[in-house]
Amino acid sequence: MEPKPIRFNDASAYERYMGKWSQLAGEAFLDWLAPGPGLRWLDVGCGSGAFTEMIVSRCAPKSIDGIDPSEEQVAFARTRPGLQHGTFRKGDAMALPYADDAFDAAVMPLVIFFVPDPAKGVAEMARVVAPGGLVSAYSWDMPGGGFPYAALREGMRAVGINPAIEASSDASRIDVKRQLWTGAGLTGIETREITVQRTFTDFDDYWQTILGGPSIRARFDTLDASQIETIKSLMRTRLPADAQGRITYSARANAIKGFVK
Repeated sequence: MEPKPIRFNDASAYERYMGKWSQLAGEAFLDWLAPGPGLRWLDVGCGSGAFTEMIVSRCAPKSIDGIDPSEEQVAFARTRPGLQHGTFRKGDAMALPYADDAFDAAVMPLVIFFVPDPAKGVAEMARVVAPGGLVSAYSWDMPGGGFPYAALREGMRAVGINPAIEASSDASRIDVKRQLWTGAGLTGIETREITVQRTFTDFDDYWQTILGGPSIRARFDTLDASQIETIKSLMRTRLPADAQGRITYSARANAIKGFVK
């Protein structure tokens, strides 16, 4: 049985939960890509449009399209000031509703481990990008502990809850990404690691942020007070505050890029 697609439907909560992390990693990712201006871009799994807006502000695209399985996320992306001239639609990364060679660059930011069949997703990006065009992605190193909320996942496991929501976490590994890009016939493949940091005002700021994560609040609603306190205690130990009460920690992503023949 194929895994069910993941849906992130609370766009504003997801923006606080992951949009900020996406922007931090996205800055380093775009520095590494160093794309030229005037390209036709496609953002696959655009979500709330956090990374899409960065493409517009930094890459001077000729056009920008975004696609996501969540209508709520797509609607949120359309409200961003920098995306008023973008085109957004609901759709499936494994069956992109675009013609062959329709774009010059396709990117999948923090998405590939949610795609039930990553090989199909990469092949679809390669199909819709014209010869010589760029196909790229970056994703949190899930197996390597690079996910921004790794402490939360550990805390949930401690009370007997499986925190995994990704469909194919191995696709976040650099070696697997290389296989996917090679399998799609892409050339000039390069990879790199990206490490970023984020600071929360205090533990309550962190806690309220994680409650906006996909399915997190719903899962917490099934726990009793002692289980939640166990999770909090473990996270406080893992994420000590500084003298001002702030919490700062790192996350690590794996990035890849290649070109269509």
